[in-house]
Amino acid sequence: MLFDTHVHLNAEQFNEDLEEVMSRAKEAGVENMVVVGFDRPTITRAMELVEQYEFLYASVGWHPVDAIDMTDEDLIWIEELASHPKVVALGEMGLDYHWDKSPKEVQKEVFKKQIHLAKKVKLPIIIHNREATQDIVDILREEGAEEVGGIMHCFSGSSEIAQECVEMNFYISLGGPVTFKNAVKPKEVAKDIPIEKLLIETDCPYLAPHPNRGKRNEPAYVKLVAEQIADLKEMTIEEVGKITTDNAKKLFNIN
Repeated sequence: MLFDTHVHLNAEQFNEDLEEVMSRAKEAGVENMVVVGFDRPTITRAMELVEQYEFLYASVGWHPVDAIDMTDEDLIWIEELASHPKVVALGEMGLDYHWDKSPKEVQKEVFKKQIHLAKKVKLPIIIHNREATQDIVDILREEGAEEVGGIMHCFSGSSEIAQECVEMNFYISLGGPVTFKNAVKPKEVAKDIPIEKLLIETDCPYLAPHPNRGKRNEPAYVKLVAEQIADLKEMTIEEVGKITTDNAKKLFNIN
């Protein structure tokens, strides 16, 4: 029983063999997934998929790399979609200082607008962070994001920052990197953060876990993430699967 809290099955990498990917996920014990949309095309596709598959849910938001493209109409559209019964979160949103398509100030403005919207529609948020940790933590605190809480997606920071985020009502989500041999920080986080505050994800088609590193990722591989966390925490994979699934359902308000 596994819950992959962050998939991009709406990506073109799955156009040819989506049914086979779904079957492998089911065989691996993946019971639910959240398909994350982050611009017009990916949100549209995410909504098509959740209508088609009972076990899929959606998160809708605007990616920081493309913040410069977001219009007021886009924000209104996201607000309208937020009332859909299978939309369980807003995002992914946040800051990305690796790419320079969108100026930092524009990214911050779009991030804050989406936090305000999440508080209005009472949905948790999924945070994308790349090379922007302190600014993200500061904005979450300043904007009162703990009111809705959410997920630090594919968390790569320190245990200390993870703990700060937990105190702000956020879950820490670990993906493929926790399985990488050289990934010191994610392994420390897996050990240090209580299992009641952890989630698992693939971020597929990206960041495939060992031994599939460098290949296309897919939801079935979330089992490898769960196995690694179980190993680090000296728990069974069944325990990790059950607790992280319960955590996800609690956060997303899924009965």
